[in-house]
Amino acid sequence: MPHAGIVLTALLVESVVGYPGALHARIPHPVVWAGRLIAALERRWNQTTYSVRSRYLSGCLTTLCITGLAAALGYGVEALARAFTYGWIVVAIVGTVGLAQRSLYQHVRNVLDALKAEDVDTARQRVSYIVGRDTVSLDPPGIAAAALESLAESFNDGVLAPAFWFLVGGLPGLFAYKALNTADSMIGHKEERWRAFGWASARADDLANLAPARIAGALLAVAGGGGFATMLRDASKHASPNAGWPEAAMAGALRIRLGGAAMYDGVAHERPVFGNGRPASVDDLAAGLRLYIRACALMWLIVMIIGFA
Repeated sequence: MPHAGIVLTALLVESVVGYPGALHARIPHPVVWAGRLIAALERRWNQTTYSVRSRYLSGCLTTLCITGLAAALGYGVEALARAFTYGWIVVAIVGTVGLAQRSLYQHVRNVLDALKAEDVDTARQRVSYIVGRDTVSLDPPGIAAAALESLAESFNDGVLAPAFWFLVGGLPGLFAYKALNTADSMIGHKEERWRAFGWASARADDLANLAPARIAGALLAVAGGGGFATMLRDASKHASPNAGWPEAAMAGALRIRLGGAAMYDGVAHERPVFGNGRPASVDDLAAGLRLYIRACALMWLIVMIIGFA
């Protein structure tokens, strides 16, 4: 079976099954394993008594270790699968653990359901699972905007970029990307504790997402029937070289505003604004989920075309 066919199979299976909760209760998701390794290395190699240079170097070593181990694991699984006639099925099923179409949809859908039921407290709690900002004072429009921003950014980080690297590099590429993205989310921060140690993982993650983020933004714009102008105008406003592309595309496609002021650990932060439409509403969150489904379908179509080509 062509490699693109394996990726498409994994995408379709994961969209239906996801990573079942019963399985997670017995075998934690592999991202949890990667997180534990990263945390252990950070505790050991990111000592405040070390020089800044040493922490930069140990951060580089940490990034190389986790991505190298992840790639080696993916290579090992693929090598074993080749020994079986239908080993490609094993590769596709294993590949589903690196994709998050279903879980992302479900997390955002849970927020939407609470908002539709006018249960603001539950909506705040549920959106806190997928965003890094303070949510205790968010009103319904603020909750909807936060969920849409997470949906747009995670469409790249959790769906398109893993599929891209799966297509380009097989399981080694997929696993290496997931390990790198996990490291960036854990240690790739600008706070004093992580600034030096997490520099390598943050820069490597930026590089790994350069192409996927722009593809993700384009798919959201196509799926929404617009948003290219907003994406091209506003994407560069984001502090990240990549996150602004899908977020600005989402804002443009829905003709709303995203971004703006937000609270993090009790401190107000002025963030760039994406789009020049109205503030987000509960209806816009529902429309954003439908847009997300169409963008995923477009991604499947592209992978199918690559397979035939």
